[in-house]
Amino acid sequence: MYKIEVCENGVQATDTIKTLTAEGYEKDNIFIFAHDENRSEDLTDATNTGSVGMKEQGLFDSVGNMFNKRGDELRNKFESLGLSKVEAEQYEKVLDEGKLVIVGSNE
Repeated sequence: MYKIEVCENGVQATDTIKTLTAEGYEKDNIFIFAHDENRSEDLTDATNTGSVGMKEQGLFDSVGNMFNKRGDELRNKFESLGLSKVEAEQYEKVLDEGKLVIVGSNE
């Protein structure tokens, strides 16, 4: 099961992460997505949250993402966390608007 939140900025993201941890989500299972890869990495580091990697995606998708465009990579990562293809496309469009998407997973 997962929970998805959309945030406008890093301050809102931090508040959302605090709420998710209070609801029982572990920080390693909370993932922050931004369309800009550097912003995503910076926020992940600053909030000490999880990073979608080989564990979530598997070797094939992880290697494949090195050759994908950023939008394709983000949709693949969303799907690896359990979102449907339609949801992944929807939230990738939210990222295009400059917003942040936070996914809490308890699986």
